[in-house]
Amino acid sequence: MNIRLVAYRKLNFGKYLQIVLPFFILMMNSVFCQDNIPVQKNVADSLYKEGNKKIKKGGFKEALQDFTESLEISKKDNNNTVVGDCYSKIAVIYYYQGKYNDAFLNFDKSIQYYQKSNYKKGLASSFNNQGAIYYYLGNYPKALDQYKKALKIQEELNNKSQIAATTKNIGSIYLELQDFKSAKTNFQASKKIYTSIKKEKPLIQVLNGLGEMYLRESKFSSALENFDKALQLTQKFDDNRREVEVLFNLGKLYYLKRDYKTALSFYNESLNKAVQQKNVLYESNSIVAIGTLEEEKGEVFSAIKKCKKGLQLATKLKVISIQEEACECLYNAYKASNKNSYALRYLEKMHMLKDSLNLKQTSDKILKMKFEKEMLLDSIANVEKERKLQMQHKEEVAKKEKQRNALLVSGAFIILIAVALWSRLNFTKKAKARLQVEKDRSEHLLHNILPEEVADELKENGFVKAQDFEKASILFTDFKSFTQTASLLSPQELVEEINQCFKAFDEIMGKYSLEKIKTIGDAYMAAGGLPKPDSNAVKKMILAALEMQDFIKLRKVKNRQKNKPAFDMRVGIHVGPIVAGIVGVKKFQYDIWGDTVNTASRMESNGEIEKVNISSATYELVKQDKDLEFEYRGAIEVKGKGALEMYFVDKVM
Repeated sequence: MNIRLVAYRKLNFGKYLQIVLPFFILMMNSVFCQDNIPVQKNVADSLYKEGNKKIKKGGFKEALQDFTESLEISKKDNNNTVVGDCYSKIAVIYYYQGKYNDAFLNFDKSIQYYQKSNYKKGLASSFNNQGAIYYYLGNYPKALDQYKKALKIQEELNNKSQIAATTKNIGSIYLELQDFKSAKTNFQASKKIYTSIKKEKPLIQVLNGLGEMYLRESKFSSALENFDKALQLTQKFDDNRREVEVLFNLGKLYYLKRDYKTALSFYNESLNKAVQQKNVLYESNSIVAIGTLEEEKGEVFSAIKKCKKGLQLATKLKVISIQEEACECLYNAYKASNKNSYALRYLEKMHMLKDSLNLKQTSDKILKMKFEKEMLLDSIANVEKERKLQMQHKEEVAKKEKQRNALLVSGAFIILIAVALWSRLNFTKKAKARLQVEKDRSEHLLHNILPEEVADELKENGFVKAQDFEKASILFTDFKSFTQTASLLSPQELVEEINQCFKAFDEIMGKYSLEKIKTIGDAYMAAGGLPKPDSNAVKKMILAALEMQDFIKLRKVKNRQKNKPAFDMRVGIHVGPIVAGIVGVKKFQYDIWGDTVNTASRMESNGEIEKVNISSATYELVKQDKDLEFEYRGAIEVKGKGALEMYFVDKVM
């Protein structure tokens, strides 16, 4: 087979086809002339109509049979438009059954036959449906390509209603891709068309989309204007399902503006209407939003009650994002009410749900790659199937024609198949390369989340045993007056400032071979002497802490030169026994527990800005070190611990 392929590549392919194609066309015409037995058109039409009725009733298997029979009859009659319609309906059946690659390939076949009959309306429909498949699978760039193909044809047909709908779909994709400029352009274009043809009801989705876009950009007045108009239209057309969604978005808008009273009013209205409509998704969403709002207002017991109910509904629906928000609400509420054991339980569950969301995103990527792989395999199978059918035609014609013509036709088929197979094999290689890239990313992500030794143990055994460490050094940092300083910055500036600080802290931890454990709001937690014991871990932690304070001091000077606010920071260190292990059962967080952690936190909270505060246990381990100097602070009363001796530490100048 390989030798033959090499030989064919050496031929002048274009010249060879000039010889072969006339014979190929004559042969196909001959076959169709012999096989084209007159069939009554109304039989195919009747089967097609029956199939449509069965789809509406959910009889997919019976409908598939009707469309297949109608398709075969229409093929013999050379009725390409009906053939395209049948393939399109078969694709719809596969889509409803979740067989997305089969659906996509049948839409492809419908496109081929629509192109033969130049049926542009059918072409636009099939391209649009392929866009919907890609959108569902999260492959937004490819969805965008198919929607644009559909839009081009709709513009040729001047079908303004379809143009507006497809333009709105394109705007939604750009919104998902965070390309707000393009999203706005498409939403406004769709709005303009609907307004010109006096179709108001579809404007609900367009205005809601514009509102969401402005909300993500924190342009609250523009978002409010669009949400208000959308709400008026939902009430005008009695569109209860959309009304619930718009009311919830208005609640979110006022929540972000910190107008909690108005936000609560909209959330409650959304909740009441969701309950009336038995819309459990928005019922759970609204309840959790109300609970979160109450928690921020300090109404912790009411918040706990609502967020528990919202969590129960979201769990039943298996909506991970709402479950995560409910657990965060419960963690904050229990923490505020000093019920730390309950708070810890929901904190762990919240991290588990975050990990599940990350896993789902990875799963979606794998699903897209699997979809493309299945399409590749099906395409190769279709090439082989077509080859067998054409070979059967060739055998029938060979009885009436000369051997020379048959050989030429056979040669043409082999070349076409060779080209197709080479193309598919090349695609397979690229697909494998993409799979390897994804695998490498997953490895990098795992090592970024867990220490290398822990990650290796997890990959090898599927679980990690908890470990006891007799002498681990624990560090806590916290920004003093964080809320006041944060209020002087925009949300973007605040996130950037925290990110710059924590990024520098991560680099310092790496420099001294220490382990970052986690960040909690504006607090940073790290540990030394684990997962591998290190006799120098205590000194390394002190040097790292001093370097972190130096960074914050320098950052403060630079920010003041730019007339920007800056953070002051406290740092505390304690040494003692801890337990380390993994929280979660699917995807994971490496964490530490023990009284040592609590004491280290007290060292931080009882420290001073620009200083590194250490416990007496830490001091005893490094007091003979000639590179360090200490300032005894005496015994200081600590909440829940009594009087603890503390020291400030610095490098010897």
